[in-house]
Amino acid sequence: MIKKFVLLSFTLGSALLFIVKLISLQIINQDYNEISLNNAVEKRPVYPTRGLIFDRNGTLMVANQPVYDLMVVPDNLKPFDTLELISFLDISKDELDQRLTKAKRFSSKIPSVVSRQISKEKQALFQEKIWKYNGFYFQKKTIRDYILPIASNVIGYTSEINPAELKNKSEYSLGEMIGRQGIEKTYERNLKGEKGVQFYQKDRFNRIIGSYKEGFYDENPQAADNLTLTLDAQLQLYGESLMKNKRGGIVAIEPSSGEVLALVTAPSYDPNLLLGGSRSDSFRVLVNDTIAKPLFDRGLQAEYAPGSPFKTLNALIALQEGVITPKTQFTCNQGHYYARGSFMKCHCPIGTSNDLIQGIYNSCNSYFAKTYVQIINKDSTASIGLDRWRTHLEKFGLGNYLGYDLPIGKKGFIPSSSYYDRWYEKGSWGPTTVISNAIGQGEVLATPIQMANFTAAIANRGFYIKPHFVKPASLQVNDSLYPKNQTLINTEHFETVIEGMYQVVEKGTARIARIPGIDVCGKTGTAENFIRLNGEKTQLTDHSIFIAFAPKENPKIVLAVFVENGYWGGRWAAPIASLMIEKYLNGTIKRSWLEDRMLNGSLMSEYMKPLSGKPFNINE
Repeated sequence: MIKKFVLLSFTLGSALLFIVKLISLQIINQDYNEISLNNAVEKRPVYPTRGLIFDRNGTLMVANQPVYDLMVVPDNLKPFDTLELISFLDISKDELDQRLTKAKRFSSKIPSVVSRQISKEKQALFQEKIWKYNGFYFQKKTIRDYILPIASNVIGYTSEINPAELKNKSEYSLGEMIGRQGIEKTYERNLKGEKGVQFYQKDRFNRIIGSYKEGFYDENPQAADNLTLTLDAQLQLYGESLMKNKRGGIVAIEPSSGEVLALVTAPSYDPNLLLGGSRSDSFRVLVNDTIAKPLFDRGLQAEYAPGSPFKTLNALIALQEGVITPKTQFTCNQGHYYARGSFMKCHCPIGTSNDLIQGIYNSCNSYFAKTYVQIINKDSTASIGLDRWRTHLEKFGLGNYLGYDLPIGKKGFIPSSSYYDRWYEKGSWGPTTVISNAIGQGEVLATPIQMANFTAAIANRGFYIKPHFVKPASLQVNDSLYPKNQTLINTEHFETVIEGMYQVVEKGTARIARIPGIDVCGKTGTAENFIRLNGEKTQLTDHSIFIAFAPKENPKIVLAVFVENGYWGGRWAAPIASLMIEKYLNGTIKRSWLEDRMLNGSLMSEYMKPLSGKPFNINE
C-alpha cells in the first residue's frame, strides 16, 4: 500500500512539474517565442516625415525629400553582379566587401545598411534591377530639403545619430536623423514625430513573403509638428546679401514682441552642403576654416566691445541716478584728460560745450567720461558705485545669457568691483582707472543680439521681451511664455536719449542712415580692435557698429549691425542697418546708389592683410 502511494505521488509530482515547466516556457517566458518570431518575422521601422519649417509670413523654408538606404540581409545573399553594384554605389570592391563582412558580423539575419542616403533619382534607376540582388532591398527615409538656403545658423542641420548617443537615447535607432544645432536641435521633440513599425512574414529561407498577420501589429508613425519661425525670410535673405564679402553680424528684432526678424552671421554656408553622402566631407571643410569661421555665429557667440552705442546706457543710468540732467553741459577740448595725464581722444572741436542730446549725437567721449565718473563717485566708494552701475546694465540683459531658444551663445561681460579688486589692490582703483567703460571699451563685452536687445529696451521706453525664434502659437502656447523684463530706468528718461539718437541720424554721425518718410533713431560706434601679437597688444583696423530702431514712435524694428574691420560706424554698419529698415518697413529700396555700394562693397582685402598693426599706446 505504501509502495503504491509513493509511486502514485512520484507520478503525479512528475506530471505536475512538467505542466508547470510547460506553462513557464509557453505562457510566462516569451524568450523562445521571441526567438521564433525573430526567425519568422522581420520588424522594419517606418520613419515619420520631419516637421516643416515656415517663416513668419508662411513661406516654406525647410521641407523634406525622400532618400533611400540600401539594406542587406547576409543570409539571403546569392551571387550577384559585383561590378554593376559598386558602379552604382560609386565605391571600390574592397569597400563593398568590408561593408558586407561588417553586416554579417553584426547579424546574418538582421538587416544592415550598405549605403546611406541614396537620392530618389539614383534609386529609381536601380530599382528595376534590385530583383537580381537577393538579400538587398531599399529602405525609404527622408532628409531635409532647404527650399531657401538661408539662415543656416538659425535652423541648424540634421545628421544620423551615432552609436555612442544611442546609449542615452533609447527612443532612437541607428541611422535615424537627429537635430544638430539651431532650431533643429532646440525643437527636436516637436520636429521628430514618433516612428512607426511594420512586420513582415519570412519563409524558412529567411525571405520576405508578405505582411505579417495582414498588418494587424503594424503601427503608423505619429506626425511631427510644423514650426513657424519669427524670421522674415526676405529680410534675412537681404541681410545676408548685404553682408557678402564682409564679416560680422546683423540682428533685427520686433521690439514689441521680442521676435527675431533676422539673424545674419557672415560668412555663413549653404545648409544643403550638409546633406547626402558628401555631408561629412563638407562639414570637415567648414570646421577646418579657422579664419572665416562659417560655423561660428557672430550674432550670438562673438563678444565685442560695444563701443559708442554703450553711451546711451550710461546716459540712462546717469539720469536715473540723478548725477546729470538733460541740460547738464560739459566742455570738450578734443578729448578728456584723466589719471596721470592720460588722454582720451574725441572728435569735438576745442571748446565745444555739449548738453546730453548734443553729447549723444556728437558722440562726445569727454561728455561720457565725465558722466561715468559721476556715476561711480555718487556712492561712498567706487566699489559700491560700480556695482550699482553693473546692476542697471544687467537689467538690460547684459552680462548674462538672454535665454533665447537657440542652443548656443555667449554671456558677454560686465565687470564688477570684485573683478577689479583682483586686478588692482583693493581700494586703489577708481572711475578713472576704468574710464574706458564710459565709452563701451575696456572690459565691457557684448554680443550683437545683446546689443539689439538693449536697443529694444530703449525703443520700448524701459522694457524688453526675451528674443526668440519660434512663434509661440506654433508651439501651442500663448504669448505669456515671454513676459516683459523691466529695466530700473524711469520711462521719462528714455525720451531724452531717444531724441539724442534721432539727432544722430538727422545731423550727427549717421546722417547716411536717413530714410525719407521714416524717423530713424540710431547710434554709431567705432570699436577699437586689439589682438595679442608676438606678446604685444597690437591694434588692428577698428570695427564698424550701429544700433537703430524705427519709427521713432511705435517702433516696428530694432537692429544691431557689427562689421569687423569696418573702420567707423557710418562707413558700413549704419548704411546696412538703414537699408534693412527701409526694406522691412517699405518693402522696396529707393536709395539704389546706397544699396549698390553695400551689396557690391567688399572688405576681403582688409581680411587678407597679414596680421600686423601698430603697438597700442593708451596716451594716443
